[in-house]
Amino acid sequence: MNVIILKIGGSILAKLPSTFYEMLAELKRSRQCEPIIVHGGGPEINQALARMQVESTFIDGLRVTTKEVLDVVEMVMSGSINKKIVTDLQKAGTGAIGLSGVDGSLLQSEPFDETGKMGFVGKVTDVNTSLLKHLMSYGAIPVISPIGMDASGQHYNINGDIAAAAVASAMKGRLVLISDIPGVMEKINNEAIVHKYLTQSKIEDLIVSGVIHGGMIPKVRSALQGLAEGVEESIIINGLTPIDLKKYIHGEEVGTKVIKEEVYHV
Repeated sequence: MNVIILKIGGSILAKLPSTFYEMLAELKRSRQCEPIIVHGGGPEINQALARMQVESTFIDGLRVTTKEVLDVVEMVMSGSINKKIVTDLQKAGTGAIGLSGVDGSLLQSEPFDETGKMGFVGKVTDVNTSLLKHLMSYGAIPVISPIGMDASGQHYNINGDIAAAAVASAMKGRLVLISDIPGVMEKINNEAIVHKYLTQSKIEDLIVSGVIHGGMIPKVRSALQGLAEGVEESIIINGLTPIDLKKYIHGEEVGTKVIKEEVYHV
């Protein structure tokens, strides 16, 4: 089973053309791959928090999540955003089923940080792969809102990149991080270049230098974590040119591929 886990960030969702969803529908129908979508929702969450006058801060690209913030995050992510993606996929001609990580204990979770400074931010401890396989066999593309739950019933806000890496690892698939840029870019000699390959050491260098910053930090670190936990491959590509996804499926070089050090040096 050629499983592709696509993480779609909130910053790009509103920009994605209908051709992106049509491309996914075509890939599903033709059985070129089995897509699973994990989505974010940062901009819409920010707007909702501002309307409700709820303060929100970030640490290393992750949103510190109080009880008040969690309520808003879950409402926006599992409500309007999740259902919009499902609608867009169905308009494109493919089945889609939206669910959060709470449904069917899909994303079993625990606190991301035991010190408590992150609040109700979680990390995935297990993924209900049987549920995902059932939905895919039914002919649907699963669309996952990254809200997790622990054994006590406590819900957690899980960074979408982290959740997508966990799903990709559990499903033994490829992790595709959809962005609104061609990959990880750096200005060298007044020219913007795209890094075709990044290893952990190179990523850490780019974080220290400030080239990789903000929300890109959990993105690249999630890609690395996925590789360490069995993800077949991790790549960052531009969703605004949907043909890039098809090119990638067919083995062409696009975007920024995150690889292991030993692969790079071989």
